[in-house]
Amino acid sequence: MKHSKLLARITSVALATALLTGLSACGNAASPVGASGTADKAASSATASVDASTAPAASTESAAASTSATPAGPKAGGEITVAVTTEPDHLDPFLATGADTRSILFNLFEGLVKPDKDGNLVPAVAAALPDVSADFLVYTFKVRDGILFHNGAPVTAADVVYSLETAKTAKIAGLDNIKALTAVDGATVKIELTKPDNDFLPYLTVAVVPKDYTAQNTKPVGTGPFAFESFTPQQSVVLVRNTAYWQKDLPYLDKLTFKIEADTNAVLLDLQAGTIDFAGVADESVAGQIAANYDIVQSNSNAVQQVNLNESFKPFADVRVRQALSYAIDPDEIIQTVNFGKGTRVGTPIIPLFRTYYDDTLATAYAKNIDKAKQLLADAGYATGLKFTITAPSNYKVHVDTAQVIVNQLAAIGVTAEIKLVDWPTWIEKVYLGREYEATIISVDGANLSPKSYLGRYVSSASGNFFNYNNKAFDDLYARADAETDTAKRVALFKEAQQLISTDAVNVFIQDIASQNALKKGFAGYTPYPLFVTDFSLIHQQ
Repeated sequence: MKHSKLLARITSVALATALLTGLSACGNAASPVGASGTADKAASSATASVDASTAPAASTESAAASTSATPAGPKAGGEITVAVTTEPDHLDPFLATGADTRSILFNLFEGLVKPDKDGNLVPAVAAALPDVSADFLVYTFKVRDGILFHNGAPVTAADVVYSLETAKTAKIAGLDNIKALTAVDGATVKIELTKPDNDFLPYLTVAVVPKDYTAQNTKPVGTGPFAFESFTPQQSVVLVRNTAYWQKDLPYLDKLTFKIEADTNAVLLDLQAGTIDFAGVADESVAGQIAANYDIVQSNSNAVQQVNLNESFKPFADVRVRQALSYAIDPDEIIQTVNFGKGTRVGTPIIPLFRTYYDDTLATAYAKNIDKAKQLLADAGYATGLKFTITAPSNYKVHVDTAQVIVNQLAAIGVTAEIKLVDWPTWIEKVYLGREYEATIISVDGANLSPKSYLGRYVSSASGNFFNYNNKAFDDLYARADAETDTAKRVALFKEAQQLISTDAVNVFIQDIASQNALKKGFAGYTPYPLFVTDFSLIHQQ
């Protein structure tokens, strides 16, 4: 018996349930993102799951068909310039970690499936959702007829097998569960798993690339709506319309330029001069300055701003010190002072929009309590105070401003925090990859809506565990949650995992940052997604 419809129901509801309400968000946040974050590749998985008996079926339409209707008669052609404040860390989709990078690559690459604006997984390189065996161990896909890579070569089953093997070697989350990959014929792919996995289908958003193509990091080739034209370091990434794209009439734009800005001040100058067409705007006062020439649209950051505490730094190895900081740092004051009141306080790594798994009771687990914070520090042996450095990426004003507020807040408990500003490449190299820091402020996202995307990086051995959290109790709990196939029990276990992270005060969780995006008047079609991506295939001239 085949289960493609049942599978569709499971995966789509997981996402749809999470997206019942919309929140304002920051245009620069995610994986650690700047106002966003950089996600752990080992935690780059996908959706939640709910009881299939009550789940609406996932769409089997194209991603374009499943998005909201575009205003009548969108005008084809033209070009758009988008401001970004981080340079791509890699153009190879299997190596990229930065959220801004992933947002760019979203327009270049597609997997067998891809998310739509509502978080549903819809066929992309695949012709349809897969047939799934009764034991949920074998997934069979058909490649979409006539789909081409940007270099003009047809996509085959062999390309899909190669892509998944490459992604598995790169340790992309969830793909280590693949037991065997087979190109049954030129258009049929069979994927065999070692064990059933509720989150497996969303992992297949991983890029499909040409077999044995070795220049992905310098001249990437995929199947997405835009094709690569050029990358000039510290200046721009330029994409052009994929004239052979499989979705009829898309994209509308002929050219898409990501202008690499030095920082948010440079973005503001370009907005005031009108030399860019799209940018994230974190400061409400900026929105007022540019309102005459730009429409301000809101979307979710879908990333958690947090103070990451490196437990290899001796004071932070003591849970009492971490708890003291959590009681002293006031997220509400940060939201009001830095973000003009537009942000959602959180107390967990999971974003509020992911309603199925998000534990909202943790948002106030550490209500401001100066006396308790002082007592915890004294109990830990720091009655006379503590000194440490907060490393912040200089190109993200929201994190720099947050650090300044936190310095003042911590002074109330006798803690001296100094701010060290570094550029984004240094932050990636020294902080995220090298773990050479004491504390840092960044926003962290999930590559897809899965509890594993947000919580997997807290496993002791996870490559994205850049705060060096090491707790066997958490590792065991996470493993139990991951292995659980009963939906209600799975949700309960992942919530228990969040509660343990909170009790251990692993990091100080602040907010899902609210921001706004500026789109120059004359353009339309901006469509918020439940991930840190922008689908530029839908933007068009009016």
